[in-house]
Amino acid sequence: MEKTYIGWQDPGFVKSAQHEYTEPTPLLGEDGRLLAPGWARYNVFEYDRTKVKRQMRRKEWDFYQISDGKYMVQISFANISLGGYASAAITELEHGKTVASATGLFLGGKDKYVLPAKGDVPNRVEMTVGGAEFKFITEETRRTLTFKKGGVECEFEMDILPGLENITTVLPFKGFPDRYFMTTKQNCMPCAGTFKADGKTWEFSKEDTFCVLDWGRVCTPYSLVWYWGNGSAYLTDETGEKHLFGFEITWGIGDESNATETCIFYDGKAHKFDAVDVEVFPKPDKFMQPWHFISQDGRFDMTMTPVCDHFGDTNALVMRMNTHQVHGRWSGKVVLDDGTALEIKDMYAFCEYVENRW
Repeated sequence: MEKTYIGWQDPGFVKSAQHEYTEPTPLLGEDGRLLAPGWARYNVFEYDRTKVKRQMRRKEWDFYQISDGKYMVQISFANISLGGYASAAITELEHGKTVASATGLFLGGKDKYVLPAKGDVPNRVEMTVGGAEFKFITEETRRTLTFKKGGVECEFEMDILPGLENITTVLPFKGFPDRYFMTTKQNCMPCAGTFKADGKTWEFSKEDTFCVLDWGRVCTPYSLVWYWGNGSAYLTDETGEKHLFGFEITWGIGDESNATETCIFYDGKAHKFDAVDVEVFPKPDKFMQPWHFISQDGRFDMTMTPVCDHFGDTNALVMRMNTHQVHGRWSGKVVLDDGTALEIKDMYAFCEYVENRW
């Protein structure tokens, strides 16, 4: 099958300028046009949802994914203007099977169930939606999540290193001056807690469990395609000291000429690298074959050996979200800003390929 290029290997790809913002910066003008494409180590972009002119294209979410490499928990709230949901689910990763879940739905979310304007500063979200009770509390050095609906109940706590950096990116869309994709990905948060359902309890420990926050405030065109890869782990150096390590790779969304959503995290610091791509396009039948990832500058060179494909296809009238979230073991080499090379062996992480119409 002919490759569908959406990464830097596209012959027409223009190397990103990697424009970093370090001071508070308005995201949108009074006319709704995007002012600040680029990236930051903290969310310095000032988001005013009332400035979004195409409010029925506005989507806002807080999404947490927690895993110890055996089980994965996803807890999220999303408001996509037409409506939204609060949900919690646990998936057994060896076979990619969701073993328990609960969802509360609502319609008409344009001006209700409003989330905080930033995800990496202290904030509190507490709501009841469609019978689902949930609470997300962010403090300086920890987060707590609780969710309850019917027979599903979960509670988690995660550590935030002092000064923990993330990657917040703002991507425009060519030909759409009032559209944008702004996300914060925060890695390297050791996490502990429980997920309870149908009389069974799954327990997670900070020794081997990590959480990633995917925080999004977007106004997008109707159709999107993306890759999202992410992982966190402890690395042990030659002296026996443990270090928090993680990575974030997302591409295929919007115009990447100002920044790419690609970053290594090491002991709480972000190390920016160039655009990334996968050597072999996995669609339609290569999702369970090894994925080789390489960045344009050679600083990220990793291979994922898949364990399972957590596949989902939500299709409702004019809306569809077709997702292959592939989990596996990653090995290879990454290079920090100072030139230090880190060898990675059999690290649990994931990468998904998504085709969206919403």
